[in-house]
Formats: sequence, C-alpha cells, structure tokens
Amino acid sequence: MKLDELALSTLTEVSALIKTRQISPVELTEAMLARIETIEPKLHSYATVTPDLALSQAKAAEAEIAQGRWRGPLHGIPIGLKDLCFTKGVPTAGGMSLYAGWVPDEDGTVVERLRFSGAVLLGKLQMTEGAYADHHPAVERPRNPWNADYWAGASSSGSGVATAAGLCFGSLGSDTGGSIRLPSAMNGVTGLKPTWGRVSRHGSFVLSASLDHLGPMTRCAADAAAMLAAIAGLDDKDPTTLPAPVPDYVGGLDAGVFGARGLRIGIDPRFNSEDVDPLVAGLTAKAGEIFTALGAHIVEITFPDVTAVRAAWAPFCAAETALVHRATYPSRKSEYGSTLAGFLDLGLGTEPLTLALAAVERDKFKGSLARLFTSVDLVLMPAMFMGGPTFAQMTLSEASVIDQLLKFTSPLDMSGSPTITMPCGFTESGLPVGFQLVGPHLSEDVLLRAGHAYQQATDWHTRHPPI
Repeated sequence: MKLDELALSTLTEVSALIKTRQISPVELTEAMLARIETIEPKLHSYATVTPDLALSQAKAAEAEIAQGRWRGPLHGIPIGLKDLCFTKGVPTAGGMSLYAGWVPDEDGTVVERLRFSGAVLLGKLQMTEGAYADHHPAVERPRNPWNADYWAGASSSGSGVATAAGLCFGSLGSDTGGSIRLPSAMNGVTGLKPTWGRVSRHGSFVLSASLDHLGPMTRCAADAAAMLAAIAGLDDKDPTTLPAPVPDYVGGLDAGVFGARGLRIGIDPRFNSEDVDPLVAGLTAKAGEIFTALGAHIVEITFPDVTAVRAAWAPFCAAETALVHRATYPSRKSEYGSTLAGFLDLGLGTEPLTLALAAVERDKFKGSLARLFTSVDLVLMPAMFMGGPTFAQMTLSEASVIDQLLKFTSPLDMSGSPTITMPCGFTESGLPVGFQLVGPHLSEDVLLRAGHAYQQATDWHTRHPPI
C-alpha cells in the first residue's frame, strides 16, 4: 500500500507497520504533511501546522525503532492536538483572538506524555472560541468533510474533521458539555470522554474547571485505547487527577462483551426516543440489537430525570467560565465573539442561590446515576437528538438551542461519567449518526472493550468521507 493510501487507516494498523519497519515514520510524516497541504485548505481543521517539529520527532522515532527501542503503539504516529493543549514553542490560542500568537513555555501534561510515547505532532487543531459553542468571527470554521454545508460539531471541531479526513491518525479533544462527543458523532469518528480526573488537565486552556475532560478522538475504539493509555493517570501538577491504577486498555480489548454473565447494557426506550429524530432513535436501538447478538444482556431501565441537571449546567458552567476570564472580561470585551461574550455575561449575572441549586442538582444526579450502575454495567443512548444538522439549523447563540443540543451530553459532564461515542449509521443526506455508551466512574476499560466488540461486528467506523 502506498503511503498516501495509509492516511485513512487506523492508528493501530499503521503502528504495526511501523513496529515491523515496513513503513518509515519519516516517510509517513512527509506523506501526511503533503496530504494536509493539499486537503487542509478546503477543511480548515488546523490552527497551526508544525512540519519542522513533526519531521524532527519522526526522525527521532525512526532512529529509536531501528535500535529496537519501540516505545509502544503511538511511536512514530502522526497526531494532532486541540489548540487548547499547551505546546512548548508552538502557538496555542484556544480558539481566541485574545491569545493569537501566544506561545507557551511548557508542554501540558497530556502533550508531555504523548511526546514520551513517541507520537509525532503534525500541529494544533482548530476549535471554538474558549472551547464554548461557536467559533470566533476571526476564525475560519472547520468544514465537515462529509458535506461542507453541515455542522462539524463543537468545540473540538478541528479534531473531529482532521481525524475523519485522514489529516492525522488520532487527536485530542476536550469535553465540557459534549465537545468530544458531538464532533465525533458529526464526523463519524470514535470519541472517548474519560472519567473526570482520569486524565490530567494541567497545561490546557480552561472552560469550566470542574466540568472539563480531555480525551482521544480516533477512528476506532482500539485507537482510543492506545491514546488513552498514553495520557491517563495521576499527575502531581493536577490535584484533581485520580490515584487509581491505569488498566491495560489495549490488552483488554479482545475480552468482548462476554464473560461469566455478559455485560448488562441498560436502555431507556422513552429517554432514547422522546424529542429525538426517529432515524437517530432507530439507529441507536439497532446498536442495542447488535450488542445482544454479541452476547450482552439488554436491560430496560428508567434513566434518571435529567431536566434539573440540564437546566443547572448553563449557569454553573457560565459562572466557572467567567471566573477563568475575569482578568480579560469584560475589560477586553471587544476582542470576544458574541456567543462567548453572552455566556460570560450569563456567568457574571448568575445569582449565588442559582449556583447553590445547580450544585445540589448536580449531586442528586450523580447519586441517581451511581445507583443505576449497581444494576447495569453500561447505558446506551444517542449522542445527539438529531443527525447531521446544517449550519443554518444551528443558532448557537440561543440558550434553548444549546440546551436541546446537549440533552444527552451535558448531564454526563455534570456527573463526570466516562463515555464512548461511535458511528452507527447515516442520515438520508449521507451524514454520520453516532451513539454513546456510558459507564460508571473509571470504567473506560469496559467501554473500550464493548466499543471494540461492536466495531468488530460492524463497519460504520470504516466508512470515510468522499474527499
């Protein structure tokens, strides 16, 4: 296979070729940079491309592998990073004109760990302003590679587009209200939102300190396992990271959904279909049938009521966001886009009792969800209420639109629950549709195992946009 034909292969497939020295990390990186040069002008997925750094890292990886010093499945693999991850010597703007040209003097922890794994950084991926809902007016928004007239998701828009389009073999995104899951669903890739605290957030722009999650966006669950293995774990620089041991995510993939009793996967038919596009509801139900065929036990459940916690997310997140921006907002309001500015105004105007109520509702939902996971291992639900909206349908400055958009995502940021999002079909217009599995805290190994089993039985994740 020619190097340019490998661009849409999975990370794990390419890793095996690199390990056995059938392909060269340098030649692969050169081919990926050439692909970016050709295709990126149509998609706008990169904020910054780093060819010199990428080739330097690829040469170092090639030399180490030639000496038998293989570091693992990311060694020599070209990847991209959402532009909120601090990268030493490389501009990092977080989607904000406020920080255009700012260059960190250190790597964030996830970047440091990816470097240690031998990954090759192709560049920084574009995102919405400050990781909220919409792109800054000065930023050229990333285009959905399936159809440029359709929404590419937010806020990890560039990560979803570049991963789907073969402009990197995997990427990092962040999720505060749905920002890994929505672009994963919209672009037909696999996104993993880890348990809050499973992955360090040190050295990244913050949207909401107690809601932000960093995680991989890849072409399949096996690739997500490889990336999560590299970045997960305790970090002394981030006191919110969890001290729990990091499982062998890659080694556990082939256990499937069998075991002594089989995985118990909960489905709430009403929650999964109420105010949901029938096509999305039907494809989500079909995913449940596939898990049944694989040996899982489907259990009908009543998912905890999300009405109150959905309402609590916006004022809670907005207040924490206002805290982050207090040094520059409203003093430099003219440099902000209207959507983020409006959200900051909401945060600044939120009353203390509203915040207290939000915290109470958050804890109640977390408790109800923890109780649910005593009877099931995972829960299956849509990633979004509709599939493939056009940009004309997305009025992201309106709070009601954002609330509806985040129905299946924001509650799980409030609870800090791990999720995996995967493609499960297409709309009539040819846009991908995704569903998500949700697990109890620190169940990433189970989510990845179930996701891998699903993808061994289906081929949705192997479909690629017609670029």
